[in-house]
Amino acid sequence: MRLGIYGGTFDPVHYGHLLLAESAREQLRLDEVWFMPAAVPPHKRERELTAAKQRVEMLDLAIAGNPAFRVSKLELDRGGVSYTVDTLRTVKSQQPEAELFLLMGADSLRDLVTWREPAEICRLATPAVVRRGGQPALDFSVLAGIVSAERLREIAATEVDISAVDFSSSDLRERAATGRSLRYRTPRAVEMYIQAQKLYQS
Repeated sequence: MRLGIYGGTFDPVHYGHLLLAESAREQLRLDEVWFMPAAVPPHKRERELTAAKQRVEMLDLAIAGNPAFRVSKLELDRGGVSYTVDTLRTVKSQQPEAELFLLMGADSLRDLVTWREPAEICRLATPAVVRRGGQPALDFSVLAGIVSAERLREIAATEVDISAVDFSSSDLRERAATGRSLRYRTPRAVEMYIQAQKLYQS
């Protein structure tokens, strides 16, 4: 099985997340994409996240109807800081025959060498880096110090191209807080959930 792992806070999930996952599924011929909401992301410890249960419920609503998508609560059930290398080790132990692809944006590619055990991350999974329309060419040379030249070529070959989209969870939170529309930024079911649960209101 070719399995995509897509981590994040998804607070809330929006159409940009879904387009990235579907583009990666199609271009990399993935059998499944697992949305992996973080318990405590290492780079966002200072921000209070929406309750895990609510983030999972929003994801469930967003991906309903796509049989290739599923939500994994692996990091939430483990609790604590969500380190990617630990997650990949667990997934690999549970799915030893699966070929893993770690879906990420260009900013994560630049930062990957600063993550915990970056070489092990690149051994366990192939970073599948997404380049949005209009962005400059991706610089995979940042990984040259932690992977072989052959592995670097393999990683570069998994680049995923998607249309330029300008959605962000922080923008949706701000819109919800100020009573502005979320329509066409997130699935209607998620929009209605946010309203019903009164999420992101100050």
